[in-house]
Amino acid sequence: MRDRESTHPFVFFFLVLPYGISSGFVSITLPFILTRVGFSVALAASIVAIGVSANLWRFLWGPVADLTLTARRWYLLGLGTSAATLVILALLPLHQNAVPVLMTVVFISQVAGTLIVLPVGGLMAHTVAENAKGRAAGWYQAGNLGGNGIGGGVGVWLASHFSKEIAGGALAIAMLASAAAIYFACDVRIVSTETLGERMRILWRDILSMVRSAIPLFTIVLVCSPIGAGAMNNLWSAVAPDWKAPPDQVALVSGVLNGVLSAIGCVIGGWVADRVGRWWAYFGSGILIAMVAIIMAVAPRTPNAFTVGVLAYALTCGMAYAAFSAIVLLAIGRGAASTKYATLS
Repeated sequence: MRDRESTHPFVFFFLVLPYGISSGFVSITLPFILTRVGFSVALAASIVAIGVSANLWRFLWGPVADLTLTARRWYLLGLGTSAATLVILALLPLHQNAVPVLMTVVFISQVAGTLIVLPVGGLMAHTVAENAKGRAAGWYQAGNLGGNGIGGGVGVWLASHFSKEIAGGALAIAMLASAAAIYFACDVRIVSTETLGERMRILWRDILSMVRSAIPLFTIVLVCSPIGAGAMNNLWSAVAPDWKAPPDQVALVSGVLNGVLSAIGCVIGGWVADRVGRWWAYFGSGILIAMVAIIMAVAPRTPNAFTVGVLAYALTCGMAYAAFSAIVLLAIGRGAASTKYATLS
């Protein structure tokens, strides 16, 4: 029988990849398709916002994942629904009268996406050894960013060179292929024979225990802080003219290369969290992000400086993302891990 803490950190790269693909398709590829067929930018943004809002409420159905099916079954259910809704989005006729249906499918697709990450959070908490949770967090964040790049970058390329149907179908196949990774992770179910009332009491005691502890409370403060937020990642294209960077360079540096360096930073940050310490990794990466921003502000503004600065910023942001996830894993412990991970992350 396999040791319950035997799940390799690398497995989480593939486990969370489908969530990133789904999110990338909805937030990047879908608006690209909609604006090309005549939808206004404002309407396309509204449709995306409906889908993204699902992430705000995932803590509400976290208890369902903890108290009912096993983590593996919830993962497969979420993945299957997410892939199916992605195909539906690709096949739907896109016209103004279809907006309510489109919004509904987008929202369902992102709710299904949260049902992918909820059990993955629980699996990281329960099936990874303590001295490897930083690396698991790093690979988790790398998979999220990598999937977002596939769902967005590859999705846009397929939609523009072939069709939205091919884009949706290909991405759905990629998502389903990632499902094989779930069989390399030990399964988890925190309750089994208890009645529903007993399960709810177990969950409530676990959450109360978390909020009464210092580290979870401090982690909640960190969630609200700007440390490691990487806000400039959303503004590079807007400020690029200050560095006289040409459009093609901006697209390459702030797009594909930014995603690659962020993912590499996630892996590095996870490794540092395990070797040096999670708090050192988190606050250290936050200091590095600030140093990069300060150097970019005072250094000569040239196209080459833009490239180096943006990529250094992406690398350090990736380190911060991984370190933060490692801290969340420290804060939640085990027990109702899916609910607690959704609440803090």
